[in-house]
Amino acid sequence: MVDGVPDVFAPAKLGPVELRNRTIKAATFEGRTPDALVTDALVDFHVRPAAGGVGMTTVAYCAVSPEGRTDRHQLWMRPEAVPGLRRLTDAVHARGAAVSAQIGHAGPVANARSNRAPSLAPSRSFNPLSLRLNEVPDEAGLARIVQAHARAARLAAESGFDAVEIHLGHNYLASAFLSPRLNRRTDRYGGSTRNRARLAREAARAVRDEVGDRIAITAKLNMDDGVPGGLWLDESLQVARWLEQDGSVDALALTAGSSLLNPMYLFTGDVPVRAFAAGFPQPQRLVLRHFGGLFLRHYPYREAYLLGHARQFRAELRLPLILLGGIGAKATMDRAMAEGFEFVAMARALLREPDLVQRLQATPERDVLCIRCNRCMPTIYDRQRGAHCVLAPPES
Repeated sequence: MVDGVPDVFAPAKLGPVELRNRTIKAATFEGRTPDALVTDALVDFHVRPAAGGVGMTTVAYCAVSPEGRTDRHQLWMRPEAVPGLRRLTDAVHARGAAVSAQIGHAGPVANARSNRAPSLAPSRSFNPLSLRLNEVPDEAGLARIVQAHARAARLAAESGFDAVEIHLGHNYLASAFLSPRLNRRTDRYGGSTRNRARLAREAARAVRDEVGDRIAITAKLNMDDGVPGGLWLDESLQVARWLEQDGSVDALALTAGSSLLNPMYLFTGDVPVRAFAAGFPQPQRLVLRHFGGLFLRHYPYREAYLLGHARQFRAELRLPLILLGGIGAKATMDRAMAEGFEFVAMARALLREPDLVQRLQATPERDVLCIRCNRCMPTIYDRQRGAHCVLAPPES
């Protein structure tokens, strides 16, 4: 610590867990679970940043139920998954890092056709992934999903995870309920901010009640959806205050954007439309190739591009906060520490350089190799290799 500012590479506590430093590999859909179970390729994917120095790596995305996957190839939390997950956590721990499981329900971002199960949304709406209508869960259905979060967290703890990250962002189910644009319900889960936040709070509470302080609990929360009529800062701040008051989470990871309506709002940088289109079947491929620019909008990249919004949360909350979005350079990490953020999270930079943390420890002033071309993003549909940086040499 220098002049009261923490060293990003010094050990730090996250709830009951001590991390060897304050860097986190953010959840990045790996595309390495073809049978919805852990593979050697998934283990290797997380071992690389663990061996490369991160404090914690995050496994994404661990759906809480089969219909909560974005497609049928995604891992979902059930007893059959535990042996593979234990093998993964053991491998990460052997490299000195902690490991978190991102749990949640995809809701309207799920592909019902692929999952062979209905996709769910707060209100009646069309699902462009499956070309079907989303189903609307009643209160009994929502109670089932809340308990599925608790069960997933328990399985994560049994599998050796040090933490779970509850997905409350990107218009996945809980985030869709938070959105005034997507949630038009008139029951206890719709209308006021308090009602729209009910599902998120109940899921977080159920997770805390299930695992207590055995593992750390974080939540990834949208600061804003990046679409007209969506969740905006004032309501998101109120949701964050409630989560803090509830005592259900140990930290918040602050994010933005909608996987359903405006995904590039989170990522910024180049938009490889044709590469995205190639990952979809017809007719979605044709639509994306010709009209993808309307959906995949361009936002110029800059370092720490979510910091402006995140400062407002830092000013209002005592909870530890995880800053993500344009993190890579050591100077950016130091800036986050100086502004009161307890942790920083990276995704694309670590795809390009899994050992980035070790490299920055050795040479703090070095340039980051990731150029935010975003050509890594369509590779999540690559059934051979899974998510990878197209500019980096193949993993040996």
